[in-house]
Amino acid sequence: MTAILIPGLLCDGFCWEPVTARMPAYVAEVSSQDRIEQMAVDCLAIAEGPLEVAGHSMGARVAMEMARIAPGRVRKLALLDTGFGPLKDGETEKRADIVAYAHEHGMQALADRWLPPMVYEPNQTPTLMGALTEMVLRKTPEQHERQIHALVHRPDASAYLDQIACPTLVMVGRQDAWSPVEQHEEMVKLIPDVRLEIIEEAGHFAPVERPNEVADLLVPFLKG
Repeated sequence: MTAILIPGLLCDGFCWEPVTARMPAYVAEVSSQDRIEQMAVDCLAIAEGPLEVAGHSMGARVAMEMARIAPGRVRKLALLDTGFGPLKDGETEKRADIVAYAHEHGMQALADRWLPPMVYEPNQTPTLMGALTEMVLRKTPEQHERQIHALVHRPDASAYLDQIACPTLVMVGRQDAWSPVEQHEEMVKLIPDVRLEIIEEAGHFAPVERPNEVADLLVPFLKG
């Protein structure tokens, strides 16, 4: 089987380095498309045959869509720090505001505004925040806008999660304020073959806030 790791909004392979250091995997590119469905189709085209798929944040929404489109190919599914429902009240306006902010002020200003609430405060070391900022600066306002467009027009995965038959690992940082633990507990109620793992002392960027803890769970799940 081929492992495919899907980054979240404004993310890239940096967030998956704790995993790729331990196992071979493709890190998908999801900044050229503006729909979750197209991202899923493109990820399915990375390799032929059965797949092990892990997604973080927006990438997990892509992973869910892959499992919907190609249930016979997605043999294992890992969903990290994510959501699964439709748009919330006021979400369109909030996301439009941050798109405009990036175009007006640039990616450094966006990183300064966007990243701190995503990381559990005790984990906000200069090294980690610097690496996350460098990652954001590798993206452009146009790429950010495309990804936000994809999220605003996302599928409602709650309509099909009960049809995902493959083994599924759901993982979330205990202090994830953007995609809280309770949201993941609701998700696991819908998926038939699932287990939930909560990463202590981690926020939305659990894969790099607690890299060893996440890799210790994720790598055996994908490889086993």
